[in-house]
Amino acid sequence: RQVARARPGPPMARRHDVADHPRAVRAAAHRRDVDVYGDEAGLVVIGRGVAGRTELAVELFDATARSKGHGRRLLAAALGCRPEGERCWAQIAPGNAASLRSALAVGFVPIGAEVVIAPSS
Repeated sequence: RQVARARPGPPMARRHDVADHPRAVRAAAHRRDVDVYGDEAGLVVIGRGVAGRTELAVELFDATARSKGHGRRLLAAALGCRPEGERCWAQIAPGNAASLRSALAVGFVPIGAEVVIAPSS
């Protein structure tokens, strides 16, 4: 888990056209008040997770478009979608070096790990 504070930034468009994207569908199943934003490079999902905290997730549409700054830009824009100073959380797999570098570059700080156990359906 990583955490950063929201800060003013350029507005990002809501993306109702990608509400069926797997990242958005998964977020809607595990979070509430989910909004999807993005641009031509990818999407950002913002919702309320465990204990009501604001959680962010980023997905690039083209997995081969790495190392072009898209993830970093989308994460920074996501922080600009929330009220200034609000704590925002991101779950990044430790082995995902590119995402980890992007999160660190925009001010996220690693704080630990967690396991959320949900009841089976």
